Amino acid sequence: MEKPGVEMGRQFKVLVVDDDEVILLLSTTLLQDAGYEVLEASTGEGCLDAVQTHHPDIILLDVMLPDMTGIEVCKQIKNDKNLEDIFVILASGIQISSEHQAEGLDIGADGYIIRPISNKEFLARVQAGERIKRAEDALREKEREQQLLISQLKEALVEIKTLKGYIPICSCCKKIRDDEGYWNQLETYISKHTDAVFSHGLCPECVEQYRVEMKKLSKKQ
Repeated sequence: MEKPGVEMGRQFKVLVVDDDEVILLLSTTLLQDAGYEVLEASTGEGCLDAVQTHHPDIILLDVMLPDMTGIEVCKQIKNDKNLEDIFVILASGIQISSEHQAEGLDIGADGYIIRPISNKEFLARVQAGERIKRAEDALREKEREQQLLISQLKEALVEIKTLKGYIPICSCCKKIRDDEGYWNQLETYISKHTDAVFSHGLCPECVEQYRVEMKKLSKKQ
């Protein structure tokens, strides 16, 4: 089993956003020791800049920041199609009521941590977020592969030769006239315009007619 924080040989990237230097240092140390690549920011603007530059896998986002709320930062991230896949965990030691948590989850946050929290539970929450993020990424990749396959199939269907529209056919010999004005046997024409392969045989009516002709020929002999 892979070490937490490592995904297919790539370190899982976590951005910690908090204006409390002690919490920022403690969180960073715990995550680095657990195998994560850790980025830091102390303001909402700093968070948004780091997100655009580094596109972290998970953001641990303090709700109370000096320039804007974590709620507003989370909302901006989740409203951006290029960033909405980032797993955002809000954290607060002040806004801890169920109403505050519901507000954060309603605007798109993927989790909410109430402080104070033990180091063990803190890491467990991050690792749970990592597992969810991995599963979501795998699903998105599968969907991309399916869309690519569908696109390729559509392109292939466009290239398939098809017969459509009016086809000039001789009412007597059943030859078909092509676009260049030449008359072709039915088999030749269809072979040129489709990928069909002919398997020759006799229908019941022709078989019966063949038998009648053979009987007539036998009587003459």
